[in-house]
Amino acid sequence: MHEELENFERNRVWVLVEPPPHCNPIGTKWVFKNKQGEDGVVVRNKARLVAQGFCQKEGIGYEETFAPVARLEAIHILLAFAALKGFKLFQMDVKSAFLNGFIEGEVYVRQRPGFEHPKFPNRVFKLQKALYGLKQAPRACKISEQMSKEFEMSMMGELQFFLGLQIRHTPQGTFVHQSKYTRDLLRKFEMAYASP
Repeated sequence: MHEELENFERNRVWVLVEPPPHCNPIGTKWVFKNKQGEDGVVVRNKARLVAQGFCQKEGIGYEETFAPVARLEAIHILLAFAALKGFKLFQMDVKSAFLNGFIEGEVYVRQRPGFEHPKFPNRVFKLQKALYGLKQAPRACKISEQMSKEFEMSMMGELQFFLGLQIRHTPQGTFVHQSKYTRDLLRKFEMAYASP
């Protein structure tokens, strides 16, 4: 949790202010997740502070929710082209990607549970950048050619696991499969040991 809050400070996500009269601050909550690798082994535990964006009203707290993401077909074309040309694909992670996008309009959130400012417990945070959970957050996180110059990024190595797809490069070609997803589904429905 402290690492997440340090990201907020480093990215200047918010400023603690007196709540203005018109202010109806959005709540926040902690979400915990185990990040798994391709083999299903937990590689990292994450804590993320998110806004309770379901409280936002269109036209008041936000205007648009469009998120610039690649279509699955585009990803398949990229994989096919890379296989055809023998290109190696690498994966990078943008640390706290959402926290780098500026936000339009005035959005206020309550102080995070358990981390209220001791001298100013009734103040609220005015957001300067996007926060996970807001309706407009995906729109605020835009990709540019200057990403590695502007953002803290980490090289994750050759592409092996992406959006639930497992990718294996061999001299014979590139293979895309979802065996981890299939195993997870079988476990979820208690059919892991069922015979085909």
